[in-house]
Amino acid sequence: MLDITLQNFEAELVTASMQQPVLLDIWAPWCGPCKALGPVLEKLETSYAGRFVLAKLNSDEQPEIAGQLSQMFGVRSIPFCVLFKGGQPVDGFVGALPEGEVRKFLDKHVASAEQLAAKEDAQEAKALLEDGDVDRALEKMQEAIAINPADDSARYDYLHALLSAGRIEEARRAYDPVASRVVQDLRIAACGHWLAASEASAAAPPIETLEAALASNKRDFDARFSLAQHHFAARRFTLAMDELLEILMRDKAWHDGVARKTYVAILEVMREPQRPATAEPAIAKGTLELGVKQPLPAADPVVDSYRRRLSMVVF
Repeated sequence: MLDITLQNFEAELVTASMQQPVLLDIWAPWCGPCKALGPVLEKLETSYAGRFVLAKLNSDEQPEIAGQLSQMFGVRSIPFCVLFKGGQPVDGFVGALPEGEVRKFLDKHVASAEQLAAKEDAQEAKALLEDGDVDRALEKMQEAIAINPADDSARYDYLHALLSAGRIEEARRAYDPVASRVVQDLRIAACGHWLAASEASAAAPPIETLEAALASNKRDFDARFSLAQHHFAARRFTLAMDELLEILMRDKAWHDGVARKTYVAILEVMREPQRPATAEPAIAKGTLELGVKQPLPAADPVVDSYRRRLSMVVF
C-alpha cells in the first residue's frame, strides 16, 4: 500500500497501472465509512497476492486529484475507489461496500492467478524465442494456452512460432480450435492463410517448374499463386507479395479475392506488436494528466511500402 500525492501520482499510479491494476482509495480522516472500508481493502490486497496494488489518497491533503477524479465519475462523496488499469481510470465504486462486493468489483478487472501464470509463461516464452530456444519456448506457450484457452493473443504467438519453425502439423492442431474466430481476429486469420500456404506448398510443383510455367504464360495465375505460397511458407514475405501483386494487377477478384486476402495476411504476419509506453509523458504546468499517452509504434518501411502498393492496385 502506498500514499498518492501530486508529486508521485504519475509514476506510482498512472504509469504503474500499465504493469498491473492499481486501486486508489480516496478517503479522509474524518470519514467514518472510510475507516470501515480501509481494513477491507488492505486485507484484499494481501489476499490477491500482488494481482493489484492498493494506493490511498487523502482528499483533504490532495484536493486537486480527488476533485478531478470526482468530477470525472460524477461522484460527490467518500470513500470513493477508482481502479487504474493500462494507464487510465477505468471503473470505480462509492461507499464502504462489504468484502464480497469489493471482490466482485475487483474480479471484473483483475486477472485471476491462473491468467497471471499464463501471462508469465507467455512472457518467458518470448524471451526463450529471442534466445533461440524454440522447443522450450513452444512448451511455455502451450502451458499458457492450456491455462487460458480464451487468450487469442497467446494462441497467435504460438501459431506464429510454430509456423516460423516449420512445424506445420502442430500448427494445424493449434489452429483448428480457433478457426471459427478468424472473422473477429485478423491475427488468427493471418495464421490461417500462412498455414494454408505451408500445407499447399508441400504438395505444389517445385519453384523451378512454376517459374518455367510463368515464363511462357504470365497470366497463369494458378502457377503464380502456388509460387506465392512457396514464398509465404518459407517466410520470403516480400517475394510472395510481389507475386500476389502481379495477380491483383490483372484480376483483383481472382478466385474470390484469395490473392488480396493472402497479401493482407502477410502484412499482418509481418506487423510488429505494439509495446507499452516506457517514457514518462509530459505534463503541462497546472494540469493533472490522468492517462498515459502511448506513442505510436515505429513504422516498418517495408510493410508501409507494400501496404501502399496494395492500395494503389486495389483502389
